[in-house]
Amino acid sequence: MEAEGVRLRGYATRIVTRVVFGLIAATFVVGALVFAHVAAWYWLRTALEQTVIATAGILGGADLLVAIVLGGLATRSAPSRVEVQALEVRRKAVEAMSSGMSLTRLAIPILTAVAGAWRGRGQHRP
Repeated sequence: MEAEGVRLRGYATRIVTRVVFGLIAATFVVGALVFAHVAAWYWLRTALEQTVIATAGILGGADLLVAIVLGGLATRSAPSRVEVQALEVRRKAVEAMSSGMSLTRLAIPILTAVAGAWRGRGQHRP
C-alpha cells in the first residue's frame, strides 16, 4: 500500500508540473498571437495604406473566418473507429456483468436456503 501511495504522489506531482508548464507555454502562445496581430495590423496600415478602421475590419474579418473554419471542424468531429470499438467492448462487458449479477442474485436465496437447511440438520442431532 505504501508503494502505491508513493507512486500516486509521484504521478500527481508529474501531472501538476506538466499543467504548470502547459499554462506557461499557452501564455507565450497567446503573446505570440498578439504580436502577430500587431505586426499584421502595422503591415496592413503601412504597406497597403489602409485607415485604422479598415485595418481593424480586415483583421477582425480574418479572425472571424478562422474562428468559423475551426468551429466547423470542431462540430464535424465524429468518433473514430477505435472509440466505436471501445464503446462496443464496454457495452458487452456491462451486459456480461449484469447477466452474471442476475445469476448471482438467483443463486443467493437458493444458497441461503441450502445453508439454512444444512445448519438446521446439524442442530437436530442429539
